Amino acid sequence: MDNITVDSFKKNVDLSVSLNRWVSKPIGTWPSSSKISENDRFEVFLKMITIVICYMLLSFILIFGGMYLVLELEDLYNHLKLGSALSFFLMAAIKYFILIVRENDIRRCIGCIEIDWRNVKYLEDKKIMIENANFGRKLIMICGVFMYGGVIFYYIALPMTRQKVFDEEENITYRSLVYPIPKIVADARLSPLNEIFYILQLFSGLVAHNITVATCGLAALLAMHACGQLEILMSWLEYLVDGRGDVSDSLDKRLADIVEQHVRAFSFIKRTEEIIREISLIELVGCTLNMCCLGYYCMVEWDIRRPLNSFTYLILLTSVTFNIFIFCYIGEVLANQTVKVGEKSYMIDWYRIPERKSLALVLIIMMSNSSTRLTAGNFIELSISSFCDVSIQMDKYS
Repeated sequence: MDNITVDSFKKNVDLSVSLNRWVSKPIGTWPSSSKISENDRFEVFLKMITIVICYMLLSFILIFGGMYLVLELEDLYNHLKLGSALSFFLMAAIKYFILIVRENDIRRCIGCIEIDWRNVKYLEDKKIMIENANFGRKLIMICGVFMYGGVIFYYIALPMTRQKVFDEEENITYRSLVYPIPKIVADARLSPLNEIFYILQLFSGLVAHNITVATCGLAALLAMHACGQLEILMSWLEYLVDGRGDVSDSLDKRLADIVEQHVRAFSFIKRTEEIIREISLIELVGCTLNMCCLGYYCMVEWDIRRPLNSFTYLILLTSVTFNIFIFCYIGEVLANQTVKVGEKSYMIDWYRIPERKSLALVLIIMMSNSSTRLTAGNFIELSISSFCDVSIQMDKYS
């Protein structure tokens, strides 16, 4: 393989995975190489330290926030408000654990993506893969804009624009924290404790939101790559009977390539389902609850004189809604693509293929109509219909 081909291969792989790598590496969830050399040992050590730090930041919010919720809060509305915020961190901690545990599976899927880019044969196939890779990148970027926008508004803009609180008894002025600290731990009103706790909460929020972007990005990457492979399969089916100038002249060879591509694509979809089914279940259930709560906050705290509060909740509501939509949308697209493979197999001139050889198409049609779906924990099928059901539930309870 010459240098030009190697450079092109690396660019193509980076097109698919670069955004995921940028998002996942800071939190230590990007899979390491299966063969660890001496130079990689330091990187693995840094990765372990990163994971420990991230879990400490998540635990910082969960433990202190939980203590304040139990020990000091009395009214129901503030219980609900703090509890729903803590549920987001609990979701992030569970998803983070799943990403770490599934590292080997994620590495295999990334390896399959690299192999598919290396083995791409035709210019038309390359264009299909590039289109799907670009679409997956757009989904990640939109999710990142909403999630990181939520960090900017909720952890920076909103606290900084609030008026400082003056305590007459203690004769001190302080800025309210995003998540209150129980008095049994420390008096967070005093400086520099107030500033230290604020910085820790800011980084904790950034980690939690980054985990969400990483999980949504991983789902988009794997699902859109699978869609690209199925589209390539359908383009090969068009030339199965008559062939074309840049493919094999042998019908047996063309049929063997199609069957092999079909098996590879469905194996990749199965791996994708195994990786994201727990994550998608947590995302679907947790974000549905958060959507209901955020919709309620938007209505209760809507104030024209203080638009930043309402706008912050709207940003957060949009971000969690879009997270659910990503999972449901890619599940819908992937399910439609598998059905289209069966339809394409039937629509070609299969009756011109010798009888025994045409039986392979029957198997492809049967597999395409089987239950190859992405699910949330094997309980809920990821589809636009599921997203509509979630939206209806939000309207009902918010």
